[in-house]
Amino acid sequence: MQERIEKTNHHLPGVKCVVSSCYYYAKGDHCSAEKIEIQPPEARNTQDTDCATFIQT
Repeated sequence: MQERIEKTNHHLPGVKCVVSSCYYYAKGDHCSAEKIEIQPPEARNTQDTDCATFIQT
């Protein structure tokens, strides 16, 4: 990711995040990033994907 995504005071509807070590993690297993990016473009299954928005706290 090139840019730093803004952290908001609300969560992204429909997005569940259980990674409590992420900067964008919000209580109740929510994501408080204004947007998310999932990579890589060539993924063929769930194991190939990665949340590129993740920033460790």
